[in-house]
Amino acid sequence: MMCALGAAVCYGTATVLQAMAARAAGSDEVGGGGGDAALLLRALRQWRYLVGLALDGLGFLLQIAALRSVPIYAVGAALAASLAVTAVVAARLLRVRLSGLEWGAVGVVCAGLGMLGLASGTEGERTGPDWLPYAMVAVAVAVLLLGAVAGRLSGRPRALLMGLGAGFGFGVVEVTVRLIDSLRPADLLANPAAYALLLGGAAAFLLLTSALQRGSVTTATAGLVIGETVGPALVGVVWLGDRTREGLGWLAVLGFAVAVTGALLLARFGEAPATAET
Repeated sequence: MMCALGAAVCYGTATVLQAMAARAAGSDEVGGGGGDAALLLRALRQWRYLVGLALDGLGFLLQIAALRSVPIYAVGAALAASLAVTAVVAARLLRVRLSGLEWGAVGVVCAGLGMLGLASGTEGERTGPDWLPYAMVAVAVAVLLLGAVAGRLSGRPRALLMGLGAGFGFGVVEVTVRLIDSLRPADLLANPAAYALLLGGAAAFLLLTSALQRGSVTTATAGLVIGETVGPALVGVVWLGDRTREGLGWLAVLGFAVAVTGALLLARFGEAPATAET
């Protein structure tokens, strides 16, 4: 659970640092010119952006460690809590003003995670049915198709579908980490879960980037939180044997619902907001 919380801290802090670097790079656009590629190159020269990338990498390693140790539902809720981290760090570094409701949501997320920490058992020992890795490949392909359909829409429906698709893609990553038993190259090449992990992660990143660029950050992030928490949690409980501590199932359900609800209230921090203006 500490690894899951550490991943949330890494992801949430990286979002703010990368936003600061991107804005610093954007302020040089008059002199530097160019489009998105040029902006990215200028951002890569910012130490904050590089630190953010390093935190993303560390967060991913911690996420994998957590998924190999605790139930998927606990890890998913903890990753959604990265929005609370982004909100707090943005309030400090970007001087973003949080409303009383948003500060309350941060507290709600922490309370939900505390409940999950008390109620979560160890990861399930089941490997799931033989068809599950192939189902994950199908879901990853479906995410790409959903992105193609959503790309033809506009406004909130587009952002919501893109966000949901990204959430499903990241959910595929969460599940497939549990389905990969060996890291030997020969075993990975023969395991459909490895292909599902790569395809799902790439599709999720593509859809989320598109959603944040051309749609409502709040709507897209709300879809992302729902997609990457609910589905994988159900897969873990139904097919992979994830359980809670004896007699604390109700507390785990309540903690999961509370943490995800708090994250949804902080959905506007899916992309670090602009510095507050006086």
